[in-house]
Amino acid sequence: MSFRMASRCAARLPQPPCAAPQPRWASLRVSVPSARSGASRGRATVCAVSFRPCIDIHKGKVKQIVGSTLRDTSDDGTALVINFESDKPPAEFANIYKEDRLVGGHVIMLGGDDASRSAALEALHAYPGGLQVGGGINLENAMSYLNEGASHVIVTSYVFSDGKMNIDRLTQLVELVGKQRLVLDLSCRKKDDRYAIVTDRWQKFSDVFVDGPTLEHLAAYADEFLVHGVDVEGKRLGIDEELVALLGRHSPIPTTYAGGVSTMDDLERIKQAGNSRVDVTVGSALDIFGGDLPYSRVVSWHKEQNMVSQR
Repeated sequence: MSFRMASRCAARLPQPPCAAPQPRWASLRVSVPSARSGASRGRATVCAVSFRPCIDIHKGKVKQIVGSTLRDTSDDGTALVINFESDKPPAEFANIYKEDRLVGGHVIMLGGDDASRSAALEALHAYPGGLQVGGGINLENAMSYLNEGASHVIVTSYVFSDGKMNIDRLTQLVELVGKQRLVLDLSCRKKDDRYAIVTDRWQKFSDVFVDGPTLEHLAAYADEFLVHGVDVEGKRLGIDEELVALLGRHSPIPTTYAGGVSTMDDLERIKQAGNSRVDVTVGSALDIFGGDLPYSRVVSWHKEQNMVSQR
């Protein structure tokens, strides 16, 4: 590994704000302890792409859905596109990930119903400490999910509400659960040639863009970022390479990209575009979710990346 690459992979801690013009909320930075999880500490000293598994839950069932078709109501006539629905319980998938020693996977509740919450808890109980949880996380319920076994809580709409960042809510969450147990979901869509963070089932554009200054600023509040490329998510049509490259250049903390992976070549593209600094989630393409990409091959690829980084 060259010195230049090694320096890119070293201590990925928040840096002082750069001199470029800052968003209007940038001056509202809160003082938080620089606490980092064990997973983050491990990633801080090596360049290795990791596969992050997922369990998406909709109405109590493990499903793979094109996220951009999710709606709170069907008033606009948009049909929900379901790529896959499993008859297996969430705990079965959690146990598979546990057996394969995959950490930092995501349990996402695609709805606030009791059945989805119960299913998410089932997964967390099966693999305590190995999975993160997201979907409707707020100040009132965040600690309960951590107490049930989640390693981190994943937050989007609670912080990015009504199209704007609510810095007070973000500060309160950090004070409650700690920076080291918070993941910010910065899922985004292209708008005027920039990546705007989207909320409310990815239907509402916020006024916050995923770029260098934003990533630097938000890294002070979170242990990791999760970023879905919403324009390609669930469609198995290839990755958003431009977004991956942006994350690889600018994110100072561990970051996971999701969206459009359909082949092993896509994993290599993420590795290259992200400078081996961006992890990857694969959903609908996996054979365990009805796709053609063998889960076993992805796990083998993941292990190979980590073995190379340890040499």
